[in-house]
Parts: sequence; C-alpha cells; structure tokens
Amino acid sequence: MAGHSKWANIKHKKAAADSKRGKVFTMHAKMIAMAARDGDDPDMNPSLRSAIDRAKADNVPNANIDRAVKKGSGADKDAANYEEITYEAMGPGGASFMIDTITDNKNRSNTNVRTALTKTGGTPGSAAWKFDKVAFFLLDLEGKDRDEAELELIDCGADDIEDAEEGSLAVFASLSSYSQVKKSMTEAGFKISKDEIIWKAKNSLPITDKTTAEKILRLIDRLEDDDDVNNVYTDADIDESVLSELS
Repeated sequence: MAGHSKWANIKHKKAAADSKRGKVFTMHAKMIAMAARDGDDPDMNPSLRSAIDRAKADNVPNANIDRAVKKGSGADKDAANYEEITYEAMGPGGASFMIDTITDNKNRSNTNVRTALTKTGGTPGSAAWKFDKVAFFLLDLEGKDRDEAELELIDCGADDIEDAEEGSLAVFASLSSYSQVKKSMTEAGFKISKDEIIWKAKNSLPITDKTTAEKILRLIDRLEDDDDVNNVYTDADIDESVLSELS
C-alpha cells in the first residue's frame, strides 16, 4: 500500500503555480460560488462548508469568501454561473492528462485548452480510462510513527497511502467514503492540511528523458496559466534525478 510518493513529483513542480495567490483565490471563489447554488448556509450545505474550509486553509480572505457566496447564491447583482468541465489529452512521451476547469464560458475554456495543448505538443485524446476519481488527503504526521500511522489510516478507511513531502502522507480513499474517512482521520488526531477530489493515475508512466520531462512540465505550466484551469493531472512519473535538474 505504501511507498515512495510519485504523487509529489508533479505536485512539487506545481508549487510555483500554486504560489500565484491571485489565481488560487479566484479558483476558490469559483468553487464556493458553484457550491452556493444549492444554498448559502454552510450549516445546511455540506458542499459549501467544504469549499469554504478549503479556501480558509489557503488563507482566502473572509471578504472574498462572502462575495463568492453571494455571487453563487444569486444575492449579488453580478451573480455568476460556473460549471466544471474536464478535458482529456495526450502529451509528450505518451503521457496522459486530465484537465479540470471551472468556467462561466464553455467556448472560451474549450478554445484555450486546445490552444495550450497545440502549442506544447499535446492533443485532445481519450485518457479518463487511465485514471480513477478519488478522495485525496494530505496529512501532517506531527511526530507520529509512520508505520503506526499507516495502520491507523487503514482502520480509518484509507485505500492507498504514499509518502509525500517530509513529515507528510498522501492518503487516498474512494469517493463514496470521502466524508466518513475524513471524519475518522480527524477523530484519530490526524491534521489534514489539504483534501480534495482528484484524478489518480491507475499506472504511472516513467519519464527518464530530460527533454521529454521539460515538454511535459511546459505543457502543465501553459495549461495552469489559464484562469479557467483548476487542476492538471498526469500519469507521467518524472524521475527524481531529472526533476532535480529542472528545478
């Protein structure tokens, strides 16, 4: 179940994009607005509560959160109607990609994603069959014994566990058990620093060629520069030595 985390490979490279606070705030606002369509009271709308909690974890100001809730619920004159669209693609070295977007303009999103792919060696193509949609949690061990923590997490309902950055674990669970696993881990004393729904590759594609790795990362960067793109997932497993050269 456990092992060296290939999940962290691309995620570490994504840190630069994630550090663009403006985009992070914007994407959280979109997710809150979408959730608020089902009600503006977090106590009565679990999806909204979850979206707000994630935004606060990324230090989104309360004013931004309140504004997003009003836009999504229709209480704001500038109410927005966002939708989630996922694109499938193939890229350099035969790597597969799942591209999650949140947009209020489907045509714009479609054009921008296709343009980004074309300019970086990617093409639209069937890829979803290579991924599973699962619940993901990033946990801070906070001094816990790693092996004991793994046993506890299995009892909590975790399906898969990987080492992430130092002192952290990446935990995966089925979508159907998302809420229960999160509750169980919290009650067991684990600190959840991040939780979300992701596309997890069923099998990784080893990338040991530096040029191919550069092309893959360039494709990811180009996609993530688009304001509508929320997340990019790939089965590309860039070798640590190659990744260190590119850092």
